[in-house]
Amino acid sequence: MKRTTIGFFFLIYLSACINKKNDVPVVAFIDAFQDNTIAMAKQGFFDALSEKGFDEKKGTISVIYRNAQGDIPTLTQITKYMISQNPTLIATSPTLSTITAIQNTKTIPVFMMVSSTPKLMKLNDAKGNEPVNLFGTGENIDYIDTSFDLIPSLILPKNGKIKVGMIFNQSEPQSVSAMEGIKKRVDINKMELVALPVNSSAEVQLVTQSLLSNDIDVFFANPDNTIFASFESIVKLCDQSNVPVMTSEAGLVARGALAAYGADIYQWGYQTGLQAAEYLKTGKLDNISWDLVKERKRVYNSEKAGKYKIKIPDTYKAMP
Repeated sequence: MKRTTIGFFFLIYLSACINKKNDVPVVAFIDAFQDNTIAMAKQGFFDALSEKGFDEKKGTISVIYRNAQGDIPTLTQITKYMISQNPTLIATSPTLSTITAIQNTKTIPVFMMVSSTPKLMKLNDAKGNEPVNLFGTGENIDYIDTSFDLIPSLILPKNGKIKVGMIFNQSEPQSVSAMEGIKKRVDINKMELVALPVNSSAEVQLVTQSLLSNDIDVFFANPDNTIFASFESIVKLCDQSNVPVMTSEAGLVARGALAAYGADIYQWGYQTGLQAAEYLKTGKLDNISWDLVKERKRVYNSEKAGKYKIKIPDTYKAMP
């Protein structure tokens, strides 16, 4: 066992030396959990790098990839390991990866995607200054309000007011902020909200069943890592109770939500990849700063529209 361990670390050391000797940039990519929707960002990120001449298959970059599979201690260990490899840059997806990376390094450039703004992630210092090594693409919660406001145009109430059910992760700043914003939209749109907290994916099924027992008209899927990880289970339970799912994430429509107005996850990663490529090309960060998502769209799931007999306006695009 000792020989195996020594050999393993020797190979890592040798690989690092080769990369430095050949001046091949090292890109460390950290995923917080496994998810089909979030994976689109990673694809977009590396597609952008490839189009700009940075492709692992061509030997123009070296990639270190790790996925924490939803385990926070593992995410921390992965992040520290990545930092120990002294990569040229760190790419993070989603919010939890970005927070963990920024908490552990102030020098290595971090290029985020599928993440909130620094302020929403509570990464700004006491004076309100943003982390100097944070770049890439973030998102505020304004678009979530727009997504939520789509509900009255598509969903009919059973008893007067539209009753919306949602769950939120108490430990995720973006999830809590979104929920607080939605409370205001409920009043404006004269709807009723039933919101229940969760702490892990293991609780999602029971909490969703509890929401459905409240005779809700629609389930609103909050932008939340717990939602992403458990989405198929949520959709299955809602479909069984004849409750459509609305969301602010376009990628979740392909996985069973009725409709959404939100960011194109692939383009989100692509946008960050263009920034990272610029840094790899010039070695400079002077003209780079984190930016808001640029690609948002209204999309719908034709199968779900048929199931719930809902006519979707022409301003929406059908997901494949």
